[in-house]
Amino acid sequence: MSLGGTTGVYARSYPALDRAVEVGFASGHVISVSFPETVPEDAERDHELLDRIDAYLAGEEESFTDVELGLTLPTDRREVLEATRNLPYGESASLSRLTRLAGRDDNDPDDLGFVREALSENPTPLLIPDHRVEGGPYTTPGSVRRTFREIEELR
Repeated sequence: MSLGGTTGVYARSYPALDRAVEVGFASGHVISVSFPETVPEDAERDHELLDRIDAYLAGEEESFTDVELGLTLPTDRREVLEATRNLPYGESASLSRLTRLAGRDDNDPDDLGFVREALSENPTPLLIPDHRVEGGPYTTPGSVRRTFREIEELR
């Protein structure tokens, strides 16, 4: 999804979440996603990505993998988040499996800890679907995570 030179903050309230989704853009790349209780007054409310989130919340299968991200994290942490991003819609993975998908040793406590740390720094939950990882940690709030898991029928 090409977002051109989109820059700024966009947000919309979603009754299905009982809160808003706020998306920050810089030069056409998503740099942050958060879930405030209300829409910030200075946020724009109309954006194609917010429309796609509407469709996702209505049950339409959506992976968001075509949305360009602007991750400002070290490469090794980005690799963990990219492995998370590549988890298909409707599929979950254990923390151990994600560790392997990120090219690390799931039998090494340091590698497992590293993956946990990278997940805890996820700047764009939903677009990097940490709700698909069993045993977190998560940057997606609990009630929002439960809704996402229900939509995707994850147990």
